[in-house]
Amino acid sequence: QVQLVESGGGLVQAGGSLRLSCTASGRTFSSYNMGWFRQVPGKEREFVARIRRSSVNTYYADSVKGRFTISRDNAKNTVYLQMNSLKPEDTAVYYCAGGLGGGYEYWGQGTQVTVSS
Repeated sequence: QVQLVESGGGLVQAGGSLRLSCTASGRTFSSYNMGWFRQVPGKEREFVARIRRSSVNTYYADSVKGRFTISRDNAKNTVYLQMNSLKPEDTAVYYCAGGLGGGYEYWGQGTQVTVSS
């Protein structure tokens, strides 16, 4: 069983930056592909970014490409999402997720990001 805990959310003005962290329990974090998703009330959860276990391959949603960066530190069991040039439409609850295969078996509880205009 893997538990994921996000942190780093908050309120920021448009154009500002935040860094989200997601720390995993267990000793097999380096085996997991990790992703970030976000959800706005009344809308479906949407993909934001993912990083493979090797850290070599990353992939981003078009809406955040060039502004967000996903990274991981396997020694700290942590995956990060650096968010720059934030826009009001980035406001959402952000979730990290981990999985061994093509999907994500484990999810965090979410952290709120609010971007004011």
